[in-house]
Amino acid sequence: MPIWFAYTLIVLLSITSILLTMLILLHRGKGGGLSSMFGGGVSSSLAGSSVAEKNLDRYTVLVGIVWFACIVGLGLWLRLQMASGA
Repeated sequence: MPIWFAYTLIVLLSITSILLTMLILLHRGKGGGLSSMFGGGVSSSLAGSSVAEKNLDRYTVLVGIVWFACIVGLGLWLRLQMASGA
């Protein structure tokens, strides 16, 4: 496979890593844990999760799948490069 494939995956992996970190930090804390220590536990919860939270969950899972696919793709590309002796 050409080298531009690896560079494309590295750029995509970097973007999805940053995006995944930001999406995870946007989630609301579910328990008392570390988030309540810094004032996160004071927020009031309504009856169930809102549409925005469900969409945030979906986006987080989608970005996580793309992130995982980039890691697997880079691993396979590296294995093919090592096998061909390039």
